[in-house]
Amino acid sequence: MSRVSLLSTAMTCTLAAGTVALAACSRPTEAPVADKPAAAPATAGTHAFNDAIHAADFAEHVKVLASDEFEGRAPGSPGEDKTVQYLEAQFKRMGLQPGNGDSYFQTVPMVETTADESTVLKLDVKGQPSTLKFGTDMVVGTRTGKSEVKVDNSDLVFVGYGVNAPEQNWNDYAGVDVKGKTVVMFVNDPGFHSQDPKLFEGKRMTYYGRWTYKFEEAARQGAAAALIIHDTEGASYGWDVVKNSWSGAQFDLPAKDDPEPRLPVQGWITGETARTLLAGLGQNLDELYKAANKPGFKAIPLPGKLSVDLKSTTGEKSSRNVVAKLPGAKRPDEAIVYMAHWDHLGNHGHEGHGEAAPAGSDTIYNGAIDNATGVAGILEIAEAFSKQTPPPDRSLVFLAVTLEESGLLGSKYYVAHPAVPLDKTVAVINLDAMPVIGLARDMTVVGFGSSELEDILKTVAEAQQRVLHAEATPEDGFYFRSDHFNFAKAGVPALYAKGGDDLVEGGIDAGRKAQSDYRDNRYHKPGDQFDPAWKLEGVIQDLDALYGVGRTLAGSEQWPNWYEGNAFRAAHDKLMQPSAK
Repeated sequence: MSRVSLLSTAMTCTLAAGTVALAACSRPTEAPVADKPAAAPATAGTHAFNDAIHAADFAEHVKVLASDEFEGRAPGSPGEDKTVQYLEAQFKRMGLQPGNGDSYFQTVPMVETTADESTVLKLDVKGQPSTLKFGTDMVVGTRTGKSEVKVDNSDLVFVGYGVNAPEQNWNDYAGVDVKGKTVVMFVNDPGFHSQDPKLFEGKRMTYYGRWTYKFEEAARQGAAAALIIHDTEGASYGWDVVKNSWSGAQFDLPAKDDPEPRLPVQGWITGETARTLLAGLGQNLDELYKAANKPGFKAIPLPGKLSVDLKSTTGEKSSRNVVAKLPGAKRPDEAIVYMAHWDHLGNHGHEGHGEAAPAGSDTIYNGAIDNATGVAGILEIAEAFSKQTPPPDRSLVFLAVTLEESGLLGSKYYVAHPAVPLDKTVAVINLDAMPVIGLARDMTVVGFGSSELEDILKTVAEAQQRVLHAEATPEDGFYFRSDHFNFAKAGVPALYAKGGDDLVEGGIDAGRKAQSDYRDNRYHKPGDQFDPAWKLEGVIQDLDALYGVGRTLAGSEQWPNWYEGNAFRAAHDKLMQPSAK
């Protein structure tokens, strides 16, 4: 699906005092990472932290977490050890309690699978053999946890967008049996490429447009393999992002912790590769886009077969969520959760990332904006709550989750094993890829129009003379690409908000240009590094606002709900029924 502070002394003092608005080939199984002897905790050196949310403190956290020393914070790596030890040390320094019993850590079991990048897809197109190369033409992997998976002479079937949505009267699998076959499909959902507002939500991506859903549905349909055709607009990122994200170790929850059906082989092919392949199969890619966006589309069997012998290095490991708690003074059993994912893509100079990188090239994916900024944000908010007078009535939980980059797995595991029961979790506030581009006149609420949490945020933002609005590119599907989504599916009201595009200096054009520049040049690339030139006054204002939402909830008896008509309201109502408790 993000600078020396110009905050005034008055703003800092106001935060500390609390304004009216704020008040309102397998390896042997390894021992779990959490059980390894702890090294000396990483610290922020001699930095003296302020009690209030402060730009210099925020910058210090990001610099440490996004440093080369932390090696891109890959789960199961030495970078994980440094990251979770740093977080534990910071929470202890603030005086926060362990959030998972007597531990700051929640062990998340995971299966690590690294595909052999010499793997090729073999195609038989009307008797003519051809091959697709890993990285150049396609990327594939397996969720089975097996070191070798073979698919032999699997029939190809084009299934449009791979969507089965009864409430939309839409089923791309209707009338076709894909058991044992290879399904080929588009990214995003019906209505996107035609920009038809009558289909699904038109330009705005629904959950059916996410690649995770498409693979899940293909598995439910019994397919042997699934390939998504990449296009930059539909995916909202280029092929290099796909390649970087699918290279090297991939992680999943063990089947016992996530028993949904799994595909033997899943992956992507480039748009150019798809166009050539489909032409050889007697189909035109542009015409298929048109056909797949029309109600009543029927899957198209293709006169070709796919074979692949996918070898992978596998191993069972574990990673860690980090959980800290500030008990409430009056209703400690009720909690507001602030969350951010700490993981990123690691060091691609290590074994398992294909050919050795050229000498002198940068192989560390530091993930400064994605998502050292979010983690720094919850640390700053935790600092403010820990020093708040009077202390909050409700408890605050600060949750730094792992394996977001692998499909929101750390938050998925937490929701299944919450430190605070979900029916006692008042709300979740998620911080992910915070903009560092200066003060803005607005705030972006991803999934705008979802829950009553927005009413609270609106009041706080108005005190900052800011307005709320939806994300500028709803087709990117950011609502389904961050960890709050697992809480939302369980019914817990969730807010995902950050600084907007209408910058005080430069307006909307400058804001959108800066956001596009990050997406195109640094997102999921080694260039996502801390920059001393960042303009931090805007993100500090964002943190003030998000702190204000939590402060309002923590000092009240309010139980926000999803708005009427929202897809998650029924799950929330069921969650809160006395019989469900």
